[in-house]
Amino acid sequence: MTDDIPDALEVRTAAHFKALAHPFRHRLLFALGAGPATISQLATGLGAAKGTVAHHLKVLTEAGMVRTAHTRHVRGGTEQYHQRAFRRLVGGAGDANATAALLGAVAEELAVDPDPLLHLRHLRLTPAQAHRLRATLDDLVGDAQEAGPDEPRYGVLVALYRGGDAPAAT
Repeated sequence: MTDDIPDALEVRTAAHFKALAHPFRHRLLFALGAGPATISQLATGLGAAKGTVAHHLKVLTEAGMVRTAHTRHVRGGTEQYHQRAFRRLVGGAGDANATAALLGAVAEELAVDPDPLLHLRHLRLTPAQAHRLRATLDDLVGDAQEAGPDEPRYGVLVALYRGGDAPAAT
């Protein structure tokens, strides 16, 4: 991807939610994370028809999640290379719909990973500890460096949230 790609796209518009509502579009976004690709390349890589890929790319493009990276003239036509319009998706603060959409995307990806790492842990933290943990996690993910284009891609999900507190045991 080029350097002019924004770091984060906040999931907040109706078009974003529509785009994330279909599991195939999650697969397209993940595939485009490897770099720009044509409809033909995506169709081959995902085992889908070109028409299916084109339709879902159009929805993602209209939502501002995919854009044309560059074009190339081939055999009297123009071939478009598509790329993601962001490095990472983030949920809107306090937006349950954005959270659900992002968690749905992760669930789709986890379903096909033969050895995923997934932990859920509940901790009692002071506000200062929670703030420090949040900053550490945000820095860890935000500063992670991409390896070369031939390396496998991994998804990273980080969440720190304050759940509903149960009454203290008496």
